[in-house]
Amino acid sequence: MKQLYPLKFSPVYKEKIWGGNKIKNILDKDFSPLSNCGEMWLISGVEGSQTIVENGFLAHNKLNELVEVYMSDLVGNKVYEKFGNKFPILVKVIDANDYLSIQVHPNDELARKRHNSFGKSEMWYIMQAEKNAKLISGFNCKLDKEKYLKHFNNKTLKDILNFEEANSGDVFFIPSGRVHALCPGLLLTEIQQTSDVTYRIYDWDRVDDKGNSRELHTDLALDALDFKLYDDYKTIYKHKINERVNLVKCPYFTTNMLHFDAQLDADYSDLDSFVIYVCQQGSFVLDYLNGKINVNKGEAVLIPADIENICLIPKKESKVLESYVEL
Repeated sequence: MKQLYPLKFSPVYKEKIWGGNKIKNILDKDFSPLSNCGEMWLISGVEGSQTIVENGFLAHNKLNELVEVYMSDLVGNKVYEKFGNKFPILVKVIDANDYLSIQVHPNDELARKRHNSFGKSEMWYIMQAEKNAKLISGFNCKLDKEKYLKHFNNKTLKDILNFEEANSGDVFFIPSGRVHALCPGLLLTEIQQTSDVTYRIYDWDRVDDKGNSRELHTDLALDALDFKLYDDYKTIYKHKINERVNLVKCPYFTTNMLHFDAQLDADYSDLDSFVIYVCQQGSFVLDYLNGKINVNKGEAVLIPADIENICLIPKKESKVLESYVEL
């Protein structure tokens, strides 16, 4: 069998009622014939929206087909043992040109029971934010089901939501169960469990061009919501250059920031997982044993588990999210 290599994929573009044009204007991605692009799925094993390899001899193959053939060589021994032929991480870029619906995702247990699916914990890295942009993460007071339903039924849900200012470089971890929503003016990378299960709680009374409201999942959401009040909803991290800085470490993925203006060598010989790079700023050359690949802002590349050594050479100062699964 031929040797695996770093894989780039053709994105899957999703038109959304709240989407905009930043993926075209800022990231230079052509999503025509769509009128807008709310989500660009960079690496996806979700059935019906799988990304397809665009480089090398594996071009035109879907992601899950590669997992099926290469198994642990692609994803790592422990990852393959746990997830089988389902790729465990979904990577998106999101352009919020309007308010997204207020929503929550179920945990693994609830998602398995109701949908035969994984749950959905996710993180956001803000690539670009307009002035005074905000997002919603969690509640701003202690609640229980009764108090929550009172606000829901009285249409005062916004009064109990925690709004956070969002600026370029900010990180937010959204575990399953946490109510959340993006507000207008944000371009961001989302790294999440492979799941497309969303419970929509409120959609700002929007209707489509036929006058129909989007479906809400009020009862389903009730059992999924975490009503606790937390001290911090934003992830605080130190900005360092030419060093790996951890942003998120959870059972589903670990994500680090690589901010570099000089050659960066990565040794993954002790890591039993694939690695995903998502370029947030700048551009770089990914140098590996058998070749080189250019990676630009807004692009992702998947490093198979059996590649142990990688060299990142910046064309200009770059910021890259590095994600993998630690089991």
